[in-house]
Amino acid sequence: MVLQRIMHVEDDDSIRAVAEIALTDVAGFELLSCDGGKSALAQVEAFAPQLILLDVMMPQMDGLQTLAALRQLPSVADVPVVFMTAKIQQAEKQQYLDAGAIAVIDKPFDPMLLGETLQSLYQQYLVS
Repeated sequence: MVLQRIMHVEDDDSIRAVAEIALTDVAGFELLSCDGGKSALAQVEAFAPQLILLDVMMPQMDGLQTLAALRQLPSVADVPVVFMTAKIQQAEKQQYLDAGAIAVIDKPFDPMLLGETLQSLYQQYLVS
């Protein structure tokens, strides 16, 4: 199965804009960009993403809280989640993986490679 639909949850407008260009214009994905966890929860079921790219540090609902809430929705409970964070401590990365993420991508990310990276992670997830 080819990855086509990604939901990106990020509170920083500039990062969201760069990711949108990287994922739509460069990589050709159908993308739903959300500015926070509440917005993501309100739209995720209608969009039915194949993968969720989730920022860790966000106001109101952080990435871990958003992931926990997403897992409560049966229609998206099994959708793979990739965290994106500037916090690159191994212990923190392990915490995100333990919470159910399939991978953690470091910020800053390479916009030219983001789509390929997500496609690769998705394919690995499907065969695991």
